[in-house]
Amino acid sequence: MRIIAGRFRGRALTPVGKGDPGAHLRPTTDRTRESLFSMLAGGRFGDPLTDAHVLDLFAGTGALGFEALSRGASHVTFVDDGRISLGLLRKNIALLDIATETTIIQRDARRLPPNEGAPATLVFLDPPYGKSMGLPALETAQKGGWIAPDALIVWEESTEQPAPAGFTFLDSRRYGDTTVTLLHAE
Repeated sequence: MRIIAGRFRGRALTPVGKGDPGAHLRPTTDRTRESLFSMLAGGRFGDPLTDAHVLDLFAGTGALGFEALSRGASHVTFVDDGRISLGLLRKNIALLDIATETTIIQRDARRLPPNEGAPATLVFLDPPYGKSMGLPALETAQKGGWIAPDALIVWEESTEQPAPAGFTFLDSRRYGDTTVTLLHAE
């Protein structure tokens, strides 16, 4: 996996191979990330990256959050509770030398504590597919003050996700076995 564009363009992240199915570690492919970030940078959704506060739920390797930082986000909070994921996140943060621009919360994304900092203007939600974990994580983040009004939510799943209460459906795109649903926080 490599950072596709921005200040870290071309930098390789810590190798993960095919992921860890037992830990539900399934990195977003370079091709899917490239398509996703091209869509985000295309202007249709404003400028969701520049100076963004990013919340990366079920962060895994952190590839989405690192790509956002590379493209202009100001801070990323990574949330994951997997031992392998946490190790990869720490290695990638050290590799890119961005400790001051990141926070790691070692916790199940469905059990976030109340937020005491700035709310996220961009949220990546990439739960294990087919486990019904995305909606509870999104609701917990919303109730806990983690999501700013007008935030953009990028939800990866195996199927298109309906907009829950408090969110508006914007778009959905399919990339292989991944469907990316974009939501707007009301």
